[in-house]
Amino acid sequence: MRASERSGLAPQTLSGQIATLEASLGVTLFRRQGRGLALTETGRMVLDYAEEIFRLGAELEDALSSRAAGRAVPFRVGVADVVPKAIAYVLLAPSMHLPEPMRIVCRENKLDQLLGELATHKLDVVLADSPLPPNMDVRGYSHKLGESPLGFFATPALAATLQGPFPACLDRAPLLVPGTEAAVRGPLLRWLETHKVRPRIVGEFDDAALMRAFGEAGAGVFPSAMLIHDEVCRQHGVSCLGTATEVTESFYAISVERRLTHPATRAISSASPLAGEGTTTEG
Repeated sequence: MRASERSGLAPQTLSGQIATLEASLGVTLFRRQGRGLALTETGRMVLDYAEEIFRLGAELEDALSSRAAGRAVPFRVGVADVVPKAIAYVLLAPSMHLPEPMRIVCRENKLDQLLGELATHKLDVVLADSPLPPNMDVRGYSHKLGESPLGFFATPALAATLQGPFPACLDRAPLLVPGTEAAVRGPLLRWLETHKVRPRIVGEFDDAALMRAFGEAGAGVFPSAMLIHDEVCRQHGVSCLGTATEVTESFYAISVERRLTHPATRAISSASPLAGEGTTTEG
């Protein structure tokens, strides 16, 4: 009865429409519960989809009205916590210079959490240091923005204690490395092994900004993408010891669409400052 009152339809009409929908879908959405009806498991799933459809419809209406009124269009970005914040800014900067005003809404989290929000359209795109993992139950596309070689940085005081040319100077040197979730960690450790360099790993960090803070304090040599070489040296008072050209840190824009349609997403893809190939792969 309450559903009838809320919809403005007679009970018989509402029952008929439910029966028609169930027949069309070939499923049972409701079951008898006492004198009323309760959703079946399938009915709850359909309700979740319906609520998402209405939410997206409301967002579309809001985006269109914002554009018509000259208000900023929201650009909802998830940034995986292993992506350095300075890199995230460089990648997102092109979206701030579009003809139509944009309002960037950034969320930082673990990649799997962000991909869940992407799948439910709570995010427009996710920035990550690796493509969509094949074991994730999320249908999406990975758009490679490019890659940057890795450099090694140290304070002048620490650099003065190191012996020999690069990379031999890293042997037995204190080294700060990215955490286990960073895609570049494995290639970095293999590079050290290939060059028969055995530094002392004194710290592991999920947050690149925290790793650089320790490096600034002289706790150890630390790696960083050469894309932000100048900023790292200026901000942290360090110098670059050398570049591991064989080790590159890659960055991706992950979306639920093969062809990017959001103007801000297209902007960061086409104007990426990284020297990448711009490839797209399906997850």
